[in-house]
Amino acid sequence: MTEIRTDWTREEIATLFDLPFTELLFQAATAHRTYHKPDEVQLCTLLSIKTGGCPEDCGYCSQSVHADSGVEATKLMDVRAVLQSAAQAKDAGSQRFCMGAAWRNPKDRDMPAIVEIVKGVASMGMETCMTLGMLTPKQADMLAEAGLDYYNHNIDSSPEYYEKAISTRKMQDRLDTLGEVRRAGINVCSGGIIGMGETREDRVGFVHTLSTLEQHPESVPVNALVPVKGTVLGDMLADTPMAKIDDIEFVRTVAVARITMPKSMVRLSAGRESMSEATQALCFMAGANSIFTGDKLLTAPNAGDDSDAALFARLGLKALAGEEPLRAEKALEGVE
Repeated sequence: MTEIRTDWTREEIATLFDLPFTELLFQAATAHRTYHKPDEVQLCTLLSIKTGGCPEDCGYCSQSVHADSGVEATKLMDVRAVLQSAAQAKDAGSQRFCMGAAWRNPKDRDMPAIVEIVKGVASMGMETCMTLGMLTPKQADMLAEAGLDYYNHNIDSSPEYYEKAISTRKMQDRLDTLGEVRRAGINVCSGGIIGMGETREDRVGFVHTLSTLEQHPESVPVNALVPVKGTVLGDMLADTPMAKIDDIEFVRTVAVARITMPKSMVRLSAGRESMSEATQALCFMAGANSIFTGDKLLTAPNAGDDSDAALFARLGLKALAGEEPLRAEKALEGVE
């Protein structure tokens, strides 16, 4: 049985990254099969319910007011429009509906509409996930009372690299929000971005930060940077070898995340549309068991439903139908 640990050291994680590739995948696949069905992958859909105009200066983000990316700021979507999109996602086979708003933090005046959206999506029988920026204790409680299943707040990278990519808030701000989410009883979704110009040591630090939280995130999205012209990182990495992370290194990161957080859902997120089918297959072998479907992720392109269905057919994969391990455990604890 693969042990659940929250006392990983950076040295141990670095050793995992350094394993021969085939040995690393074997260990990751073994950990994966201990808690998950190897032929099941969770289907999720992500919708931007409020796009652009974010005051944060995240160097990777096209929705920042500091980026010259051409993304226009919009107001919060109408509740009915969001619920219509959720219904379409459910019809396409998605289990979880994730909604993102480009805010530093939501304003209290926006919370009634957000609560209505959460309740509406949940009433369809879908899992709900929101990413709205930093939260106050009151806002976290409101989301919990509305029945929000997951709150996404990525740590992005290692504590050391974080301050190189973002200056308008600190890593501790992110961790504080995750703490409020956990306190309110909402499941945590937190991951990061690979390929921002960070080093292997930073990827070790990224996994270490998540795997040593008091409780592992129920979901760990692993993104490959989509360099967007007009963003700090997009312009910095343009036309350089660093503009695209090495596929093997990306798979290694997925595998190490799976080994260190064996019960979590590890999601292939942004950047998947630029990966070959072979690379995606290696990620699934390494323990990735969740993807975003549809042809758009917030403002970035994504592999479409049809191409995903074709890939699943070729690999013999099917959509996850049951509960995720950590969430199922919570439900049992609630009964007891």
